Amino acid sequence: MKPSVYIDTTIPSYYVDTPPSLEVHIRRTRVWWEEERGYYEVFTSPFVLRELEEGDFPGQSQALALVQRLPLLAPDPAIEDVGRQYIENYLMPVSDVRDAFHLAFASHYKMDYLVTWNCAHLANVNKRRHIAQINQRLGLFTPVIVTPLELLLPERVD
Repeated sequence: MKPSVYIDTTIPSYYVDTPPSLEVHIRRTRVWWEEERGYYEVFTSPFVLRELEEGDFPGQSQALALVQRLPLLAPDPAIEDVGRQYIENYLMPVSDVRDAFHLAFASHYKMDYLVTWNCAHLANVNKRRHIAQINQRLGLFTPVIVTPLELLLPERVD
């Protein structure tokens, strides 16, 4: 059985991005997506689709096309409750609830990994213990939260 992965909005966004300052992140995202994604069962949520549909940005249609081919995890009222718990327990910011809901989807569906470039609120070593404590209190599984740089296949590690 392949490990399960939840893709948040940053992954398709970085895949289509072009700023030279993000070159390493963009390249690693594309390598993971094109060469390594097949080693995982990859999922996303309708929440990611809505985020990508917001506004107008270069590569928007390409980013949407990437995730529209992925299986979508179904919304569930419990996910909203979990997202609120993350915010009420100061795990995620009140000003931007998107991170709370990405984590809630990944936790609710017991994803092995949540893959993100959001190192402020998700892939942050200083948040891991707090995330695990809140999820344990809520009786939820805690996914391993990583960037595509960390999700290397063993045979690719030198």
